[in-house]
Amino acid sequence: MIRIVLVEDSLTVRALLREIVVGEPGMIVVGEAGNGIEAVELTRTLRPDLVVMDIAMPRMDGFEATRRIMVEVPTPIVIVSARYDVRDVEVSMHALRVGALTAVPKPRGPLSPQFETDAREFVDMLRLMSQVKVVRRWSRERRSTNPPVVNRPEVRPRVVAMAASTGGPAAIHHILSELPAEFPLPILVVQHIAQGFVGGFASWLDAAGPLRVQVASDGEPLAPATVYIAPDDRHLGVAQRSRIALADALPIQGFRPSATHLFASVADQFGRAAVGVILTGMGDDGCAGLAAVRREGGRILVQDEKTSVVFGMPGAALQAGLSDWTLPLPDIAAVLRSLVTTGGPS
Repeated sequence: MIRIVLVEDSLTVRALLREIVVGEPGMIVVGEAGNGIEAVELTRTLRPDLVVMDIAMPRMDGFEATRRIMVEVPTPIVIVSARYDVRDVEVSMHALRVGALTAVPKPRGPLSPQFETDAREFVDMLRLMSQVKVVRRWSRERRSTNPPVVNRPEVRPRVVAMAASTGGPAAIHHILSELPAEFPLPILVVQHIAQGFVGGFASWLDAAGPLRVQVASDGEPLAPATVYIAPDDRHLGVAQRSRIALADALPIQGFRPSATHLFASVADQFGRAAVGVILTGMGDDGCAGLAAVRREGGRILVQDEKTSVVFGMPGAALQAGLSDWTLPLPDIAAVLRSLVTTGGPS
């Protein structure tokens, strides 16, 4: 039985969420809160399997409540946000940065023809996130005492492909915040995230540091110091070494966009000049694509288990022997900087 605490100041929305949850076998609402203070107290007292958290609430908002829960009694937290309000999505991204696992849209009401679909997607995500073993928040300041030495590559890198799922938004935000404005490569990103959140995710990352971040457009030429985010429900890749290629091909292992598609595409177009980065996330999406990067002689960075919210995707890459460097999150940007500053002949 999955024991859930609902945190929502709107009685109407809370009643809707409760109705969805109690109608699902194997789930039970063990507590309800109308603000962040109550949420922290209930979580501390009841020790639920999952907290469903709103953001804008009186007395204490969802940011601070999430932060305190993750410090005091680490518990899987799912943010429930407005569906397509980009400003609200950006707020949700900040909540992920302080420790929530994912952000999902608020289900539309029973009068909507999409209600059954929304409700099913909502409970499926709650069931999945309740199984995540969370840890206390890692510190931005923690770095390896002996960071890895990057030898001079034979071929100068020309592109970075990065992929993540659960825990990814905060990890990607951290990496981008530490890359310089003059970073000379384009960065392509696949992040598994709820539909409707990509625009807000890109805007949030755009404010993380000096690099330009945008949702990728088909046929757009790749530019240095620019981050391209895969749009909703389309595969992200590259064509002719210099342009974005979006595809409506079938999902790969249930994912579109797929990390495997991205990595395989950059391997095909850039060969040894490709750098793949696999970050925290459930499952093994990306592993087959990283194998293509390895076959073509590209380099691969894997986030380590200690700093991963979920070690599924990086763990699969590591188990398959596809890692050139297995790194704590705070070291990844430093290695990327080192790769492009010590690169060999083009």
